[in-house]
Amino acid sequence: MHRRYELPVEVATAFWWDTPPDRNARQKLERELILKWRSPFNNENWELWCQPFGKFS
Repeated sequence: MHRRYELPVEVATAFWWDTPPDRNARQKLERELILKWRSPFNNENWELWCQPFGKFS
């Protein structure tokens, strides 16, 4: 809706006060957490867990 009404758009990290402000640092942290917790919902871990939802045709 912000873009639709030409309002400023910002990334909000409201739930984690010390989230790195640098985009690359956030992405690195995200990658480390994905690999640490091995969530089946991240495609990086599908080889380990298989794809959680089948592809629908």
